[in-house]
Amino acid sequence: MQSRYNRGMKTILHCDANNFYASVECIGRPDLQGVPVAVCGDPQKRHGIILAKNNIAKKFGVKTAETINSAMNKCPNLKLVAPHFEKYVDVSNQIFDIYKEYTDKVESFGIDEGWLDVTPSVKLFGEGAKIADELRRRVKKEIGLTISVGVSFTKIFAKLGSDMKKPDATTVISRENYRQKIWPLPANEMLMVGRHTYATLLSLGIHTIGDLANADEKLLARKMGINGAKLISYARGEEGEDVREYYNGRVHKSIGHSTTTPKDVTSRDECAAVITALSEMVAARLRKANSKASGISVSLRYNDLTHRSRQCLISPATDSAGRIAEESLALLDTFYREGRDKPLRGLGVSVFDLNEEGDAVQASLFELQKEDEKSSGLARSIDAIRSKYGFDSIKSATLIKNMCVCDDLDGDSDFLPFNKR
Repeated sequence: MQSRYNRGMKTILHCDANNFYASVECIGRPDLQGVPVAVCGDPQKRHGIILAKNNIAKKFGVKTAETINSAMNKCPNLKLVAPHFEKYVDVSNQIFDIYKEYTDKVESFGIDEGWLDVTPSVKLFGEGAKIADELRRRVKKEIGLTISVGVSFTKIFAKLGSDMKKPDATTVISRENYRQKIWPLPANEMLMVGRHTYATLLSLGIHTIGDLANADEKLLARKMGINGAKLISYARGEEGEDVREYYNGRVHKSIGHSTTTPKDVTSRDECAAVITALSEMVAARLRKANSKASGISVSLRYNDLTHRSRQCLISPATDSAGRIAEESLALLDTFYREGRDKPLRGLGVSVFDLNEEGDAVQASLFELQKEDEKSSGLARSIDAIRSKYGFDSIKSATLIKNMCVCDDLDGDSDFLPFNKR
């Protein structure tokens, strides 16, 4: 019987390594097997906090971002290990090497997750779910980590699938079941739907991904331009974007920065300060690469090590720190509530869908483009000063006001680009 994945549609996997950082530290360490383990940074620099922990430590009540003393009181036999960021990159590369045995179309989405287009591979290895199960088995056996895999016919649906069931699971989103599995989800669960976009959708009576799929195309085009059409296409499973071929070259597919803060972040003002700093660094790297971005992503790490992220598309493309920060803060507001949410210990800003400067933009967005270009000269002057004298040589009022959470960001050993590979 012919596989449903072979009838003129793509077979795309999204693979996500579970509890990546904590799990990597236990690899090749017999002394860490079967015992509670926590990753902690330099007590002087990290104020003695827990950065990650394994499931055994979690059962003792050890929480991410609590003090080492507090964790040891709960679990006196807790094994403490320092983070090894080069090792995380090395293990990530090993995982992606396994992926590349099944297809040359492997696109990373951060250090611990990525998409695979295995459409041509089903003739050799079987349908998508079988390949997904084999990848889970191999990564577990050969590397010692578990992954969750979403299998579908678009990148967006595959990503939603990998998020549905964790850890160590395969979830299939097919032509036969996507309306039942995907369409009931809130529209902001879908990649590229940020706060402003979601607010616009809600104002039009669009609450779920199914509502979006059945929306009036002309109405959404009037309200949102080309991005409205893209979102409808994503929701309908008509996405045409290909999984990019894997390479280790210097060409950027995304640019980003993230950081662990020296103390709990509990207010939006503090979040805004960190995001402003990250946005300025990301924008500087964009300008250095002579690129502009059409997509922005914000990630949060709470003090219990749980992660959340949101992405959105913007138009026209930008290299402006101000616009990146503005859109990032709008995304932040979709999943952080001051006074009600858990404290934060890490934030990240990244940009994607990069275009070379000079690419065409819609005429209706000309004024916004002119505003970006007007600020670009000043931004490049600031880049030059910071390049010579350091990031701290010029600071905005927001950064100065919140020095306690922004001090020495550019010297933080935890300050890793999202696309480091």
